Amino acid sequence: MIAKRIFDLFFSLLGVLLLAPLLLAIAIWIRIDSPGTVFFRQERVGRFGKNFHIFKFRTMCLDAESQGRQITVGDDPRITRSGRFLRMYKLDELPQLFNVISGEMSLVGPRPEVPRYVALYPPDVRELVLSVPPGITDYASIEYRDENAVLARAVDPEKAYIEEVMPVKLGHCSRYVLDRSLWLDLMLILKTLKALVG
Repeated sequence: MIAKRIFDLFFSLLGVLLLAPLLLAIAIWIRIDSPGTVFFRQERVGRFGKNFHIFKFRTMCLDAESQGRQITVGDDPRITRSGRFLRMYKLDELPQLFNVISGEMSLVGPRPEVPRYVALYPPDVRELVLSVPPGITDYASIEYRDENAVLARAVDPEKAYIEEVMPVKLGHCSRYVLDRSLWLDLMLILKTLKALVG
């Protein structure tokens, strides 16, 4: 666990330093594109069920959560122009490097969910998945890169997420927790970068 923390801290700090110009450019673009803050904070469930606030670049209009569901579906009208681009290339996730630096997240691990969906996890799966720090990327992040497009085809997107998508994601999360290693983390990071470039 100490080795993983050193791995996370080193590469997240390096990432922030190398990406600083890009982070600044994105922040300026968001402010120019739509009124509101640069960052979006949302409560998620972390290791051992402890809640924390995840950071993302804001990709939706102000008060988006009060205007619709917590999942994003298809061509959601709440998404801003800059937000569409940022979401396409997962650039909105970059501020989570600060969550990694603070120790709330890891570079690789089960994606953290909002409390209302975590409450629906089977007890044994919840205990396993929440036994490790949540991550920026994992198996599920790679497979469901276009999740909002998938849900857009469903008659009831939220029901489809809970009954179809979430169980598969939890299967991937459980697989990661049982097989985790620094080598696996490195492999998943490289797979994530390859998927984004592809």
